[in-house]
Amino acid sequence: MLGLRTDAPPVIVDARASSVLDECYRQCREIAREHSKTFYLSSLFLAPEKRRAVWAVYAFCRMADDIVDRIAPAIERLAAVDAWETQLLAAYEGTPVDPIFVAFADAAKRFDIPLQPALDLLRGARMDITVRRYATYADLRQYCYLVASTVGVLVMPILGTLSEEAAEYGVALGRAMQMTNILRDVGEDALMGRIYLPQEDMVRFGYTESMLLQNVVNDGFIAMMQFQIERVRAMYAEAEPGIALLSPESRYTVRLALHLYRRILNAIELNRYDVFSRRAYVPLRAKMIAALLVGFAR
Repeated sequence: MLGLRTDAPPVIVDARASSVLDECYRQCREIAREHSKTFYLSSLFLAPEKRRAVWAVYAFCRMADDIVDRIAPAIERLAAVDAWETQLLAAYEGTPVDPIFVAFADAAKRFDIPLQPALDLLRGARMDITVRRYATYADLRQYCYLVASTVGVLVMPILGTLSEEAAEYGVALGRAMQMTNILRDVGEDALMGRIYLPQEDMVRFGYTESMLLQNVVNDGFIAMMQFQIERVRAMYAEAEPGIALLSPESRYTVRLALHLYRRILNAIELNRYDVFSRRAYVPLRAKMIAALLVGFAR
């Protein structure tokens, strides 16, 4: 895993050397390309300096997520998140250590990326370790803000905005994307003992936790998933007008990311809501066609 290591002391890197900084950004790029094809494809349409900065933000967030999903006792993972936060604070103090934070610190300085959303994201990472169920949708919305909407707040200075109102739309888009991930990954999360579907909704549709853990796809589950998908589509519709409030050179990237992520919902439907044995994704060919169509629609 690139980034935080526990088997050896970190090596302090001199960020002033451009070749070293380029290598740090390259590592961030590889993390983005490996872990999120949709994000990576969308990022390629940004100007080079902005592109590198969003890769650094993504790598910071992704490595935090990997810490949470590591197979280890909760106390060890919480300690690793604490260590990741220590490195984050060092980056903002001008003494980054890990290559990811060397790139992140450079991006934060260039684009004035705020610290608080990054700290909030790590609060959400800790919740992934300590919280396994969400009683209400309101509870889940707060979690989605911490782990995803914060990403929108972090990249907003990189993308550039024409109005302060753009941040609100970025929060909505982050929440929509996280809810999409939750619906796509119901089966995978259950294997790790996590159920993100609000318990109030499970009760409403007569679908029990034991059914979910047995990968049951029945009428109640389908109805619940249909309800959730329409809820998330409404979030994308809420977020979409905010694209016009971004700097013109960033709009295509965000529009494409929104379009591709929203299509994952279509893939869930095409899989007949089986999120246990079939992973919903947008094929590369469809992504490339979408990139063209979104471009023509501008």
